[in-house]
Amino acid sequence: MPKFVIERAIPGIGASRAAELRAIAQKSCSILQELGPDVQWVQSYVTSDKIYCVYNAASEELVREHARRGGFPADSVAQAMTIIDPTTAEA
Repeated sequence: MPKFVIERAIPGIGASRAAELRAIAQKSCSILQELGPDVQWVQSYVTSDKIYCVYNAASEELVREHARRGGFPADSVAQAMTIIDPTTAEA
């Protein structure tokens, strides 16, 4: 399944309390259940004013539908073409 990176601009999100982030995650998971197995949330990184999410999904449209239903911004959705890490440098 293709992997997507989503950038969500949410001013002040980094100052959110654990309960607020839990509520966001619960809402996201609820919508993912509705959409079925063709879209999966892998993980998200919270910075001061943005959340960067990694999703596996059959299509970009499913990622955007998840955002629409949840009321989450999806300022940028990009399909990852490959993954590199330190082991990529090894012969």
